[in-house]
Amino acid sequence: MKVTRYKKEDNVTYALGATVVMEYLNNRPDLVAGVILHPKFSSEETIGKINTICKDKNIALETEEKPFNILSQKENCFVIGVIKKQKAEVKPGNHVVLVNPSNAGNMGTIMRSCAGFGITDIAVVPPAVDHFDPKTVRASMGASARVNIEVFETFDDYRSRFPDNNIYPFMLDGSTLLQDTDINEPFSLVFGNEATGLPSEYSKIGQPVRIEHTSNIDSLNLPIAASIALYASTKKIFSKKA
Repeated sequence: MKVTRYKKEDNVTYALGATVVMEYLNNRPDLVAGVILHPKFSSEETIGKINTICKDKNIALETEEKPFNILSQKENCFVIGVIKKQKAEVKPGNHVVLVNPSNAGNMGTIMRSCAGFGITDIAVVPPAVDHFDPKTVRASMGASARVNIEVFETFDDYRSRFPDNNIYPFMLDGSTLLQDTDINEPFSLVFGNEATGLPSEYSKIGQPVRIEHTSNIDSLNLPIAASIALYASTKKIFSKKA
């Protein structure tokens, strides 16, 4: 199976690692163009599961070493999934909005937190890291197979599509403490760039919110802040299901 080093303009991306590949095979097999096993992969149970799904879904399955030398330098990567890119649309409901995210690992971690808290729609406002990048897919631990990500040209474009959403920008200017803020559905939790945060004009949009912490740190990193916000925003939803 031919693979090349990933480029943003490619029609496919790559899921690296057995856990990530299994997430796609179990949840979005329609996106899996092929699976490659390393000759040294020895997990008979996982190989059996992959074989069964690939045979059932008519997915190409090969065993060869060369693709791993091209795509992954990690010694513990024994499975590669060739994943077809598919344009997704954010659906009405609760959203996370990422404005100018720049780090693939952070975006992947946020995808995983979103999937964990049941918020499966993520809006991205560029400039932004490529959410199809294999580094992002791997950081998500396969949660990229469970979320919808749509890129909007501007934040105004996003708002015009979802005018009824309650907007909660996470920033210091004009903000209330998260524990003192009622997060009402449908909500949009808005986060800025890892280094610069949200521009000041977002303080005039919706209800700005901040997460209180001690002076021992200057700030929380983006994935942790997003995870705290997701927990606080969805605990009412989970309590209704209990």
